[in-house]
Amino acid sequence: MYFKRNPLAVSVGALLCAGFSTVALAQQAEQGATSESAKTLDTVQVTGSHIKRLQLSGVGPVSVVDAEAIERSGATSVDTLLQRLPASAGFAGSQSNAYWAENGYGTTQVNLRGLGINRTLVLLNGRRVVNGGTGANSSVDLNIIPVALIERIEVLKDGASAIYGADAVAGVVNIITKKNYDGAEAAVRYGQTFESDGEEKSFDFAWGITSDRGSLMAGINYSETGTVNMASRAPCGLGEVDGQLECVGSSATIGGRALLADGSRVNFNQDPNGDGDFYEPYSAAKHNYNGNPYLNAVNPIKRLSFSLFGDSTVNETTRVFTELMFTNRQSDQLATPGSLGVYRPINIAASHPTNPTGQDLLLQRRRLEEAGPREFFQETNTFRVVAGIEGQLGMNWDWSAALNWGRNTGVDGSTNVANLDRVDDTLNTALCSNTPGAAIPCGDYLGYGDLTPEVLNYILFRTRDNGGNDQKSFTANISGQLFEMPAGWVGFASGIEVRKERGWRDPDPLTVLGIANTNQQDPIAGEYTAKEAFAEFAVPLLQDSVIAESLTLNAAVRYSDYDLFGEDVNYKVGLDWQIVPSLKVRANYATAFRIPNIPELFGGVAEGNLTTTDPCSGWSSLPADSVVRQNCQSYGVPAGYVQPGNTILTTSGGNPNLEPEDAKSLTVGAVWTPSFLPGLTLTVDYFNIKIDNAIQRIDGSTKLSICYNTPGLVHPFCGNDNFTRNPITGEVDFLSSQPVNAANERVRGIDLGGLYEFAVAGFDSTLSVDVSYLDQYDVRPFPGAEVIEYAGKITGGRGSFTHWRALTSLTMEREAWSGSYSLQYIGKADDINASPGDIGDHAPSVTYHNVQLKYAPNKTFDVSFGIDNLYDKKAPFIQSYTDANTDTMTYDLLGRRWYARVGYHW
Repeated sequence: MYFKRNPLAVSVGALLCAGFSTVALAQQAEQGATSESAKTLDTVQVTGSHIKRLQLSGVGPVSVVDAEAIERSGATSVDTLLQRLPASAGFAGSQSNAYWAENGYGTTQVNLRGLGINRTLVLLNGRRVVNGGTGANSSVDLNIIPVALIERIEVLKDGASAIYGADAVAGVVNIITKKNYDGAEAAVRYGQTFESDGEEKSFDFAWGITSDRGSLMAGINYSETGTVNMASRAPCGLGEVDGQLECVGSSATIGGRALLADGSRVNFNQDPNGDGDFYEPYSAAKHNYNGNPYLNAVNPIKRLSFSLFGDSTVNETTRVFTELMFTNRQSDQLATPGSLGVYRPINIAASHPTNPTGQDLLLQRRRLEEAGPREFFQETNTFRVVAGIEGQLGMNWDWSAALNWGRNTGVDGSTNVANLDRVDDTLNTALCSNTPGAAIPCGDYLGYGDLTPEVLNYILFRTRDNGGNDQKSFTANISGQLFEMPAGWVGFASGIEVRKERGWRDPDPLTVLGIANTNQQDPIAGEYTAKEAFAEFAVPLLQDSVIAESLTLNAAVRYSDYDLFGEDVNYKVGLDWQIVPSLKVRANYATAFRIPNIPELFGGVAEGNLTTTDPCSGWSSLPADSVVRQNCQSYGVPAGYVQPGNTILTTSGGNPNLEPEDAKSLTVGAVWTPSFLPGLTLTVDYFNIKIDNAIQRIDGSTKLSICYNTPGLVHPFCGNDNFTRNPITGEVDFLSSQPVNAANERVRGIDLGGLYEFAVAGFDSTLSVDVSYLDQYDVRPFPGAEVIEYAGKITGGRGSFTHWRALTSLTMEREAWSGSYSLQYIGKADDINASPGDIGDHAPSVTYHNVQLKYAPNKTFDVSFGIDNLYDKKAPFIQSYTDANTDTMTYDLLGRRWYARVGYHW
């Protein structure tokens, strides 16, 4: 529904500028709700609506994770909780804290339906949160929200742009913090794996006071995670060789891999005590580098947060409130020693004194093992200030107005990065000298151990980047009852929002110039302003009739004006049909939109070595009638070619020509509480989401796979603007993964839920089941292109899209004792980039078992103990793995681990 000017939009916008309301939240939701039933029918607001209602359930499919469930999980970060939900899929970070997620190592996100982290809107107490990371980021960093402060998390699995504005395409995550707290509480948690690594420590303290005049609550939260080395879980990178898994490693060798003038490939000495001039034909099996000892399965991260929440009564009908939050995050990642030849060719003449071959050569890859590993580091500071006023008008109207300012700043960089200009200087015999103390020492890069400390000190430096995100907004809302109809009162809400988003990132100057031996990046700077207004209605159509106990029409419309893209109108219409007291049917149809975010628009050009599978690797051993064999041969890939490593230099970044996305979503569901089995609630919801003009990054592995599986190489992915190959070696030397507006994406599936509260043997028990079936996730990259089917597939960078996911938990409580047992199920999936029959072409289904026991002899003291991954399930081997031979965004890499928590209240 993107357009520039529309008179209807302008008139609707003028109509909506009607006043003020607050966004509160439902105390209950159908699936995963708290075990305590509501004691009254006081009006509450539910996630997905601004209108207060007398009902206990929301207007759409909502999952709720309450404080008790959060404590039972043993989680120290919000992303751990959310990524266990069956509605989560695809890429959203991992245990390793290792992935560059839109300019920010160490950030954690949520990805509903697998539609992307930037299509899930994250709210804190009903209001937006600034994006987080190390500058110009695409989504909220969940690290900034301490788990101990959370009262509950409400997850609306429905499009909600008409209610909340842009980005709510896949759904909304609304995190509600504790309020009106009286007393003090301290808790200490410690845990580690059963291999005595990966320590997790946390300390939480909260204090609060409540009176008739208002309340004040303050909190301090600290958490720290330890290190787990990659080699302890995956000794080496594996690949299929002659039908068996073998260590394949990286083709960036420590001795140096070179291409000679006669077309032969050689590798130089790799023995620290060997002949520095020795070289021999390059062999991947013999010379490739195992980098896993220089990587971590879990990287360390520290978080320190301070929070203050308060409110004060002005008079009988008016209250002022504030929210203050600050979080400091420090994280780092271990990385393999850098490799020369990746970002700039190194040509060494036959006459050069360090060249023993007698031929001109191209040094394709030379790992700087003598320098030791690199260390990526980040430190971010995020604060959020909310100040507002709210009150009542008469008996039936509520209003509110608030200012919201959030700002995130970060510094990051890497150690042991080579200055490529200085590398060139050390090879220029007219500039360098072997004299001790020379300003520019001469370097010998042909053979491990030949680089002197003086050369390393001259060429290596520490990069330093900085950036940030800034969000300022003003909201004003009003809600209440318009007039009474035969079936009840018509509910109404309206409001306005003015929001300014800004993001920036300034890479190290040498990185910008392409001099640093690292991913080249351009500076990023951009901002936009949004002005929005909405109106929402709840119209009771029937009450206590023959065909319905109640029937309510819900409708909302939102007008948005973006300074970069013009105007947009989105709407939502739905029906809540309470057929009988035990059966409710609901349906919602909504339009949604998402504007390109700042890094997508202004990200410039960046490069990085990404894990990529080349389908032409080993093509000459394929059957003669194989399409891949025919295409690789036709393309000129040499016979016997084997991909030298598991990464390919890939171009990414931004695209200033992007346009907004438009989406349409339909959800139809039912809630059944059978009278013959009190305490049981069953839900089913069908969802169908279609995104047009979708902004997509098609992964390099996927582009190559589709190209070489298309007869005659006629697919557009085969064009030189997508990839090129070295004409001599056959290696892919250019691969593009920049974002474009794809034709469409479509997601379809079913959510099933059950909640059963019962008593057995004196225990109050709750059994919950949450199941999601992803029937379809199709991406058509451009008009007329073949559809890429992701449902039931594991991808090489987008994460997993298994058909089935489930989370089941049983909780039992009796006097001082309570406990829970949960199962997280991840269905089987096929590797989208692997050929059928290859080892790792599919992953079997996996179930993780988690258990916790809690003892609370009184109201002031409690202690709990838990074990995650009780049966020590190992992650399956995935051919298109992202790290550690598996998809670390989906599967548990750490194995069995335990934790203990002690809490004291006074």
